Amino acid sequence: MAPGGRPLEGLLSLVDDSSVAGSANRKLPCLFHLQTMNISKYIANCKVTWLILSLAVYLAPALSLLGQSVQHLSVTQPGGLPGQPVLIGIVPGTNGVTVTWDGPAGYYQLFEKASLTDSNWVALGARTNLARRAVVAGATSNALFRILGPAPHFAGSQACIECHQTIHDSAMNTRHAQAFSALQQINQDTNANCLPCHTVGYGVPSGFSSAAATPQLAGVQCENCHGPAGNHAANPDDPTARPRVEIAAQVCGGCHTGSHQPTFEEWKSSLHSSVVEDMNPTNRIDSCGRCHSGSARWSLIEGRPLPVGDANLGIQCINCHEPHSKTANPHQLLNPVASTNDYFLTTTDVFTDKYDPNINICAQCHNHRGASWTSSSRPPHHSPQYNILLGTVGVLASGMAPNQPASHALLIKNQCVGCHMQATNYVSETQPASTGHNFQVQSFDGCRACHPLPQELAQFTTAAISNEVQTIKASLDLWAMTKAPASLQTNYGTRAWEYTNPGTLSPGGSGPSTTEQALIPVNIQKARFNLYLVLYDGSYGVHNASLAVTLLDTAQTWVEQELSQ
Repeated sequence: MAPGGRPLEGLLSLVDDSSVAGSANRKLPCLFHLQTMNISKYIANCKVTWLILSLAVYLAPALSLLGQSVQHLSVTQPGGLPGQPVLIGIVPGTNGVTVTWDGPAGYYQLFEKASLTDSNWVALGARTNLARRAVVAGATSNALFRILGPAPHFAGSQACIECHQTIHDSAMNTRHAQAFSALQQINQDTNANCLPCHTVGYGVPSGFSSAAATPQLAGVQCENCHGPAGNHAANPDDPTARPRVEIAAQVCGGCHTGSHQPTFEEWKSSLHSSVVEDMNPTNRIDSCGRCHSGSARWSLIEGRPLPVGDANLGIQCINCHEPHSKTANPHQLLNPVASTNDYFLTTTDVFTDKYDPNINICAQCHNHRGASWTSSSRPPHHSPQYNILLGTVGVLASGMAPNQPASHALLIKNQCVGCHMQATNYVSETQPASTGHNFQVQSFDGCRACHPLPQELAQFTTAAISNEVQTIKASLDLWAMTKAPASLQTNYGTRAWEYTNPGTLSPGGSGPSTTEQALIPVNIQKARFNLYLVLYDGSYGVHNASLAVTLLDTAQTWVEQELSQ
């Protein structure tokens, strides 16, 4: 809300390089009264209509609540990166109203007028804004805003060849390049609903119009993801005209969406899409960030400098898929969908020394990170799934790590993907397609070849393992209250067996300090390690039931030995 409690209004003008006053090519503007709305849906209609909406609710800009300093594309647009200005947010603050917008690379100019009936647009500064963001001081509650952006001159991928031939030739071999041909095969190559995502710049004067008039703009090309490049091709040395390198999933989400291909919606609903803790601190960006930050991981794989100030971006499409070329893996994946070599990457490993492109795509991050029972600071990370699947993590009575691979690791061809990314075809609007990008097990159909009653078996397994987890936890609590050294009992109660930073089984406070950890018997330390490995695998035995039982039985034996002392 604006000062005084009245809603602010924002006006987005979809214009080309002509004057604000008007031109034959100017698109009709869109009026936003910005309240509860699907911004992508309404912006898509802006070319032909005025829209009046209310801003009683905050319209989030691309700035992350975690302090992201880099503005990434935060709305989806059919065709990829918007070729014209798109209003993202109007947010009141202590220093004024922050107006954010998106669009291609280049200079922008923001205009304001006092109210809807006011005919006088006032320029807020010169046409020198490269940040796509401006703070407007003293805006009234009825103020409207308008944006003038760079001319969207689409040139086609042939204009990129002179400097980018290798990557151009590679990209032209992907399915994206054949997107228009796919429409022709089903006689939909003149369907205006399909063309924005199967051509370059459809709907913009310089974009695709027809196969006869603009054949060079058929198919998905460089400019779909990087924005119009005509200005850059005409003047390659102008840094302000260089097409954007935008890694946000919203670029892909403009087309990979809807009931036929709901990839973006499914990804958005998954934990992959968000960052729950600030990844920008220097002690996190290269350690935690390598798996929790899409921008940090992309930089590490690409050999680019770490994105200081830009690490609060979740795992994006480009973290799993190679956008520019086919790979040896299906769906242009960076890594295979299955492997049997053990793998883990600690937070202190040099990424380039340890990264293995031949390891399962999910295992790149879902590994135990070098977990060891000798570590007393905190439990194993919530990511040992791959090692549990291969049966290579945990500690046995012999002191050795197990070698107990699950049948699932060897018999399910696609391993994690086989269960967590089951796809279904589109049937109707009430039975839309599924691409598996929410990464949830939603069907047991693939299990029936080996398990006649797979759902019942899964329920039995998870219940049994969950009960054993609670049994061991109760035994550890009993040890803490009856057998732990008196100082630990007094200071920590049932947390006397825990790590210094206890796991989720013992909420309510800290555990024994680093020095006090030496008072905890080795058997208890090993038992808690196995316990948390099974718990933090998250499958309650489904990934590897025999290993889960072995680790928990061993843990229970160790605790009982200490209770009998």
